[in-house]
Amino acid sequence: MTLTQLRYAITVADATSMNEAARKLFISQPSLSTSIKELEEEVGVELFHRTNRGIVVTAEGKEFIGYARQVVLQYELMESKYISKEKTKKKFSVSMQHYTFAVNAFIEMVKQFGMDEYEFAVHETKTYEVIEDVKNLTSEVGILYLNDFNRKVLNKIFEENGLEFHELMDCNIYVYLWKNHPLADKDIIEMSDLSEYPCLSFDQGEYNSFYFSEEVLSTYKYKQLIKASDRATLLNLMVGLNGYTLCSGIICEDLNGKDYKAVKLNSDEIMTIGYIVKKGTVMSPLCKKYLEVLQCAK
Repeated sequence: MTLTQLRYAITVADATSMNEAARKLFISQPSLSTSIKELEEEVGVELFHRTNRGIVVTAEGKEFIGYARQVVLQYELMESKYISKEKTKKKFSVSMQHYTFAVNAFIEMVKQFGMDEYEFAVHETKTYEVIEDVKNLTSEVGILYLNDFNRKVLNKIFEENGLEFHELMDCNIYVYLWKNHPLADKDIIEMSDLSEYPCLSFDQGEYNSFYFSEEVLSTYKYKQLIKASDRATLLNLMVGLNGYTLCSGIICEDLNGKDYKAVKLNSDEIMTIGYIVKKGTVMSPLCKKYLEVLQCAK
């Protein structure tokens, strides 16, 4: 297994066909196919499915490509520092469910480190993709929650994918709604109070399992339910339709503004917010600082 083969595999994974990858690499398609086949035979894993419509990365291939990207990146960093003598930026990426406080912690971390020497990325995305990003090392850390309902299933998924979950904080359940919502002035809200208003939930796409829901009480039989794909749309629906969502109660007025509030839900349900990392990886100073800021969010 050579560095060249790893670069070839990454290029193929990012392309739609072997011919396209070969053009990008300035080599012939047969040479590229032979190199990829030799790599697959050496590692004992089929990295790509070949079809009439092109190539598809296999499940094992996704994991391999994740490691390959890290190896190639580390080599390029060493090459630029010790061979080319270039000054390169250190990188940090985080993936998360739609948590404003997690975005705010990211902002504070960036402010502390600055962007002259660092390159940052933040992915606010679906639960399955948070797990995939950390599994494939696209992100160093992922932020999500566990509760009594999803804990067993998600812990099994973490174990199968070489991930480990670390608790950050336990939170009660709150109803997040527009400040002029008819229930906004209540001290505590009952589930029965919410029956005439639409519950808003983040769409989990292809992996729309109850266990991947970003909101607790995902199996509750809501009279009205609307799924949205992003936080801005969700907030608009709160105003336009008097919708609501269930959350941790940790809100950030600096980002979402003062037009929304969180009211305690009368429920014994607890959600444990935490982070996942790849087992065996050494946490970067950037990641440590981000988690430190995040722990102060509550």
